[in-house]
Amino acid sequence: MQTWMWILFVMIALVAGFAGGFFMARRYMMNYFKENPPIDERMISNMMAQMGQKPSKKKVQQIMASMKMQTK
Repeated sequence: MQTWMWILFVMIALVAGFAGGFFMARRYMMNYFKENPPIDERMISNMMAQMGQKPSKKKVQQIMASMKMQTK
């Protein structure tokens, strides 16, 4: 087999490996964040209390809804 064919096969394998690894890592992280959201309602109510606001259920739900819309 000629040298240029080996180089072509190696380049194709590298590109396929990088693309496959990228998409597998992306899918893993998307599933991880769906199952384990970085901020939950308890954390938001604690932050609001630290800032001197009284965290009502309605305000917390509004903040959670706005955060979910921004991530999509």
